[in-house]
Amino acid sequence: MPVPGGCGTMTGVKDGRSDGSAGLRELEAVLERITYANEETGYTIARVATDRTGPDLLTVVGPLLGAQIGESLRLTGRWTTHPKYGRQFEVRSYTTVLPATVQGIRRYLGSGLIKGIGPVMADRMVEHFGTDILRVIEEEPARLVEVYGLGPKRSKRIGEAWEEQKAIKEVMVFLQGHDVSTSLAVRIYKKYGDQSIEVVRKDPYRLAADVWGIGFRTADTIARALGMPHDAPERIKAGLRYTLSQAADNGHCYLPEPNLVTEAVKILEVPRELVPPCVDDAVAAEEVVRERVPVGDGEVPAVYLPPFHRAERSLAGGLLDLLRAKEDRLPAFQDVDWDRALAWLRRRTGADLAPEQEEAVRLALTSRVAVLTGGPGCGKSFTVRSVVELAAARKAKVLLVAPTGRAAKRLAELTGHDAATVHRLLKLQPGGEPEFDRDNPLDADLIVVDETSMVDVILANKLVKAVPRGAHLLLVGDVDQLPSVGAGEVLRDLLAADSVPRVRLTKIFRQAQESGIVVNAHRINAGQPPHVRGFPDFYLFPCEDSEPTAELTVDIVARRIPRKFGLDPRRDVQVLTPMHRGPAGAGNLNALLQEALTPHRDDRPERRYGGRVFRVGDKVTQLRNNYDKGAAGVFNGTVGVVTALSLEEQSLTVRTDEDESVPYDFAELDELAHAYAVTIHRSQGSEYPAVVIPLTTSSWMMLQRNLLYTAVTRAKKLVVLAGSRRALAAAVRTAGTGRRHTSLTHRMESRAESRENRGENRAV
Repeated sequence: MPVPGGCGTMTGVKDGRSDGSAGLRELEAVLERITYANEETGYTIARVATDRTGPDLLTVVGPLLGAQIGESLRLTGRWTTHPKYGRQFEVRSYTTVLPATVQGIRRYLGSGLIKGIGPVMADRMVEHFGTDILRVIEEEPARLVEVYGLGPKRSKRIGEAWEEQKAIKEVMVFLQGHDVSTSLAVRIYKKYGDQSIEVVRKDPYRLAADVWGIGFRTADTIARALGMPHDAPERIKAGLRYTLSQAADNGHCYLPEPNLVTEAVKILEVPRELVPPCVDDAVAAEEVVRERVPVGDGEVPAVYLPPFHRAERSLAGGLLDLLRAKEDRLPAFQDVDWDRALAWLRRRTGADLAPEQEEAVRLALTSRVAVLTGGPGCGKSFTVRSVVELAAARKAKVLLVAPTGRAAKRLAELTGHDAATVHRLLKLQPGGEPEFDRDNPLDADLIVVDETSMVDVILANKLVKAVPRGAHLLLVGDVDQLPSVGAGEVLRDLLAADSVPRVRLTKIFRQAQESGIVVNAHRINAGQPPHVRGFPDFYLFPCEDSEPTAELTVDIVARRIPRKFGLDPRRDVQVLTPMHRGPAGAGNLNALLQEALTPHRDDRPERRYGGRVFRVGDKVTQLRNNYDKGAAGVFNGTVGVVTALSLEEQSLTVRTDEDESVPYDFAELDELAHAYAVTIHRSQGSEYPAVVIPLTTSSWMMLQRNLLYTAVTRAKKLVVLAGSRRALAAAVRTAGTGRRHTSLTHRMESRAESRENRGENRAV
């Protein structure tokens, strides 16, 4: 909502604009404070100061994302009067300009815009050079050593940072003419440097492939502004790749060609007959792969992006090679006395295995590949521990791995053995290529992968390629949870393949039946409403409307749970929402929870990036795989806490769940989002002491059984549902969306069959 405006004068305003737009004015001002910023729309409410208004601030509203506190801006727009908040300046566009006064320069330099200069150093520099300081930085940076505290190295760095800012501004001015935000301009410059403008002019669609955060639509806007015809084959082929990329983001490894054409026509808004020839051209140029795959009783022409096609084929072949390997790195278990082994295990663990668990243990230690699945309370964890205990007793080399840091920690605590994330185990290098692969396999006799439901086809392929021949691979997961964020349904597809040995645990153990989390998870999975009374670890706080539900959620997290259960609201409590948008979505809840748990303080530095403000103590999550950060990369879904923030160094530090301190330049903050609340999809593979789940009818389309089941099973000690009983009922009764477009099961079966036939032919 807009805030009350400042004075009603038009001080600092120039009439007209060079383009002659009627009624538009120019306002030169310094950006003092951002009151509100919507990252999705760019709409911003800010307070600015002009030369003549003294301490009074003016309110400006409009597209200001990318402008930083302390910058001097030339705003183009018009004066309006808000019925509630009075006079304000409505911005149409803006450019940054260098300040001219001592006060403006001090504010500009001290704002953290130039790396290496903080408020204290800015005061010293302005005190020494006065209004000439900006010229000195640009033309004579060596003279900065005249300022107390600035040595040659730091002076040189400030000069380089100034030059980079200038270059980024040039790119920004060019791109702003094509409606590209400042933050994207910075990313483009970081990728292409001085070649940025040339690359954008020559091949704008390259941005969608090369620069994270720039999709087809942004690249298309630029291309159209540069004169690309609406029906150009280059545009249509770029649209096809974008359509397949969007499908992959939604979990599909491929799209049936008719679906691809239909979706591309919607996106491109071109006649349908123009698209199939471009599919043929893309296939011929090896930009996409076309292959006929079985679906139901027939076949469809499937169109893949090459990485997903390669991964699916390679994964199927790799698993079958492991299954049929003649070598065995656990030979002792082929003829072991199982009665004796299980008796030893019983003495070791102090508990008996149920028949299903015993079957799973035998399978894991005698089969080169095995899958173990089952819901909460059915003994998956104890079964895994038993497998590891027996293997370790035979001096086997055991590697334990999980997709996330939290899951790896839990696996290590469960088994008493070290566990790693898949990425760290494989030692992924910059660019994403692993150190361990088919030519350099891991040194292991048994590899156990937990939370396999969230492993996508690309990552699964990298892992399987690193498994040495003869080693045993045990894949553990709950197939009823949501599938992976990335493309594929690896666990589900393997369970559907007859060639893969598997055990499904179904018996709920007696002690687990006392847990409302376990009981209600199984009820939800069976399409039955949860019992919200009678359990000390499962609650429902009814609230029918979205905005009150959001307020209730914040109250539960910040006050009620800490007061009743003594849990830390940031470390121990996680809000899981069906959606990102809306009053009770992750975006708005993060803003509310940050205000409740890590509020603004005048004596603490903070940094605004787009619609987010980062502060020390903030709970944050990584939004993409970045193989260049940290010791072995930082990956999508990694959670941590901001432990340091320096305006002078333009960086902040995040301590991740894997206990690694990772620095981020301010230009990289688009990779981070707040994580007080996350979508249920992003919570996969994680476990939290307490989970709060807001449910509203505004997220109606997302209310599905496996979504709610996944959220509930993330909790270790406590589940609190907050919101609408109607929304809860809808989630329980809605079975979920259809299967993803994958062909892993088919590839496993067809290859297994062809190999058997080849074996029969050789025998004949």
